[in-house]
Amino acid sequence: MAMAYTPGLKRKAATKIVKERKLPIAGEVLVKQGSTVSYDTEIARANLSGKVSVINAAIAMQLETSGSELSEQISTTELSKYMLKKVGDSVEKGEILAQRRGMFGLYHRELRSPAKGTLEYYSDVTGQVLIREPPVPLTIDAFIPGTVTKVISQEGVEIETPAAFIQGIFGIGGETHGELMMLASSPDDALTADKIDERCSGHIIVGGSLVDVSVLKKAVANGVKGVLVGGIRDGDLSSFMGYDIGVAITGEEDVGLTLILMEGFGKMRMANKTFELLKKFEGNLACINGATQIRAGVLRPEIIIPLSDKSVAEDEDTKLLLEGIKPGLPVRVISHPHFGALARVISLPIDLQRVETESDVRVLEVELEDGQRVLVPRANVELIEE
Repeated sequence: MAMAYTPGLKRKAATKIVKERKLPIAGEVLVKQGSTVSYDTEIARANLSGKVSVINAAIAMQLETSGSELSEQISTTELSKYMLKKVGDSVEKGEILAQRRGMFGLYHRELRSPAKGTLEYYSDVTGQVLIREPPVPLTIDAFIPGTVTKVISQEGVEIETPAAFIQGIFGIGGETHGELMMLASSPDDALTADKIDERCSGHIIVGGSLVDVSVLKKAVANGVKGVLVGGIRDGDLSSFMGYDIGVAITGEEDVGLTLILMEGFGKMRMANKTFELLKKFEGNLACINGATQIRAGVLRPEIIIPLSDKSVAEDEDTKLLLEGIKPGLPVRVISHPHFGALARVISLPIDLQRVETESDVRVLEVELEDGQRVLVPRANVELIEE
């Protein structure tokens, strides 16, 4: 039987999730192998070096005589005798570091610290003083509840949990958590502002086919953690963010919530199976991340819904994905004129077919949800792993 490989999105009611959580620099791991963690458990921490302020002490302590253009400037080799603080001393912002008095003690120059921190260094050669601000603490949490299956020394851990798992097409905003709340009765429903109120605070809300900028702004105002919906118009996304977003990497946007598009841009009916899966787990904790990377090293936004059944094993669909695409498997078309359409593979013709671009390519025959059968280039579909 003919087969072909194509990358795909995952949509699983039950699978085993393994997450690697690592610090960007060496630090301290706070949990042990075998530990049970919650999504908000702090699992590792490190300290980022504080900002350094450089002061030209020799110039700053120059003695100027009132009413005279003359000035007496100390030599950098004399800096040590005027320092009131030693290397390693803690200092407060505005605290005097060095002081020099003039004739009869009437005039003096003072060197004050521009920031709170530690006197890290001063030089009799350059006349410079360095103040390093306090280290910035960096912590990472578990993101998902589960069991620590591996500890990576000074870096982080691997966490395993049984969960439902769904990937989206595109997202903005980073990691967040909340209970799933359905605000649409069908995958065709647009998410409207009248459905959002204070009850939605702290929740991940689920719409159907479309969301607009007014709805997103109301969601932020009501404390919504995340929005899962079929699509959004490009202009509404730009208006919500305040700028046109690039398509390479997202996830660091500070917009008040995480938005995940399940199907694409424009009014896009959410896939029935995706909608029903989210509906099935309404009221459950969902851990979501809108981070998306379109180019090399593709990264999709994800929804993880932890399950209580710890006996869930990796299912056979992963093997199907590795074996390749073949008749009967579900796919999504990712090219015009059927962009975003869900379909099922009917056959994989062996002969090359000429497409609109006048290129000869290998194609798939697929059946769309409305029963229509069309030929699509194999490179223009994504396999949906269920």
